Amino acid sequence: MSEARIKSVQCSSPAGLHRMAYKEWGDPGNPRVLVCVHGVTRVSDDFDQLARALCGDYRVVCPDVVGRGRSERLRDPSHYTVPQYVADMVTLIARVTANSDDEAVHWVGTSMGGLIGMVLASLKGTPIRKMVLNDIGPVLDPVAMARIGEYIGEDLRFPSFEQGAAYVREVSASFGPHTDEQWRKLASDVLRRQEDGAWVRHYDLGLAVPFQAITPEVAKASEDSLWAAWDAIECPTLLLRGELSDLLSRETAAQMAGRGPHPKVVEIPGVGHAPTLMHDAQIAIVRDFLTGPVPSHL
Repeated sequence: MSEARIKSVQCSSPAGLHRMAYKEWGDPGNPRVLVCVHGVTRVSDDFDQLARALCGDYRVVCPDVVGRGRSERLRDPSHYTVPQYVADMVTLIARVTANSDDEAVHWVGTSMGGLIGMVLASLKGTPIRKMVLNDIGPVLDPVAMARIGEYIGEDLRFPSFEQGAAYVREVSASFGPHTDEQWRKLASDVLRRQEDGAWVRHYDLGLAVPFQAITPEVAKASEDSLWAAWDAIECPTLLLRGELSDLLSRETAAQMAGRGPHPKVVEIPGVGHAPTLMHDAQIAIVRDFLTGPVPSHL
């Protein structure tokens, strides 16, 4: 099955219930499940190429994290945080493994999706058995977080798709070289036309609220918590790093390699934050790790 099925699952936040949409690829009866989770302003469609390549091995499940894409928005934007996302993923995994004797899954997380995976993989009884982290680590720069919050919260409206696509291409230049067709897909995945004809980014501008509340003290506490989570992870882990990444430094990647799950580290040349996993060579790295034997150092 090379086309996705669009489904949803009901999740809970302190402010009420919300539906999280997800794309499911492959044999619906396949007990081997791969969960792929996108970055902060991206959507499930980011993984279309990866899912098509892996849906013969897995049932590939790609959620739109709440507040993005096809998923509903939270009533209280202060809950757009990693703990809420982790809780939603636990609900999702329970749904997609309901007919299996084991809730075990493999995980691919890009940026924010990697942070969610790190926290979930660190918990006792975690369902994650193998994990790929795409250009993310425990170190959070408060200046970078504030910049992201400002960017996310801008109410941008484009009179045409072409102008919106040009913007997406400009702000996503760190993704590295892509064809015009690939850039168009990266834009079309996250732009939606409103009734008045304007094109907007397909997420809740309220995502910016928690970022704007980050202080240096909060950032330091979050970083300490993420390192503790990293040290608690036991599953085989692959860490991808864009060679030019400004979010995951080479020093942080080296530090991560020496502790916690002692991941295999692969650097993607000519790419910043973050590799899109759209290219055959990048897909092959992920496939070989996920479907191959457990690394010998574990």
